[in-house]
Amino acid sequence: MGSIEMTEINELQKIANKIRATCVQMAFDASHGHLKSALSCVEILVALYWRWLKVSPSNPADPHRDRFYMSKGHGVTSLYAVLAEKGIIDRKELAMYAKSGSCLPDHPCKHMLPVLEASSGSLGHCLGIATGALYALRLKGNPARAVVLMSDGECNEGSVWEAAMFARAQKLENLLAIVDYNDMQAVGFSDEIMGHTLLEEKFRSFGWAAKRINGNSISELADCLESFPFEKDKPSVIVAKTKVGVSFMEKNILWHYRTPSGEELMAAIDELGELPIQTG
Repeated sequence: MGSIEMTEINELQKIANKIRATCVQMAFDASHGHLKSALSCVEILVALYWRWLKVSPSNPADPHRDRFYMSKGHGVTSLYAVLAEKGIIDRKELAMYAKSGSCLPDHPCKHMLPVLEASSGSLGHCLGIATGALYALRLKGNPARAVVLMSDGECNEGSVWEAAMFARAQKLENLLAIVDYNDMQAVGFSDEIMGHTLLEEKFRSFGWAAKRINGNSISELADCLESFPFEKDKPSVIVAKTKVGVSFMEKNILWHYRTPSGEELMAAIDELGELPIQTG
């Protein structure tokens, strides 16, 4: 799509703030949600769905579509909000998040929401699923791309590295992994748990092409996506260093679990400067 103009960056950041406000509202309404996991990846999803992914609301089963996998399924409210804003699902469904029988459970389920490529929630699965899907599509002569949004904590899982080896061995240059590196896991900070090592260096040691960027910068994300694939015959990974985007939730492990009070909901919406989709 070429370089991105400042006016578009500002428009996409407004959308990102609306998505972020929506995630806080959904967590409040449902008294449920892994808020920090959803909030940190908002700009990544906006850059993908508004600038890069070849997907169509009118033809979601297009065999040549890009495949998107939300591997960090616990942060799914941000994906639900994006799908609603793009018109891929009915925005009225957002009010049913995490309620019994809803098509929007607290972890994405393909059986409940068929537009998804896969169910997720148990971490470490979707990189392998995407790798296998691309391998099968290549056997059929289909050049479709796949992108997997992962968490930094997910990279603790051995299955991630098994899939990484297979993807490199098969030269799947149409595979992109994006690691949302918000530096927080369920029980601590990722840098401490991982031993202060660089994920991009780990992926490079497995034969991948890797870049590290500011994952909350629309312009950096757009430029990086435009350069995909990063190297011929290699899968690509973006290590996206991110923040939650709401000041009083930053660097607080408790927001992996807790939901906002009414006062915190209003404070977050006020800070973001945008109304949630449900009320906007």
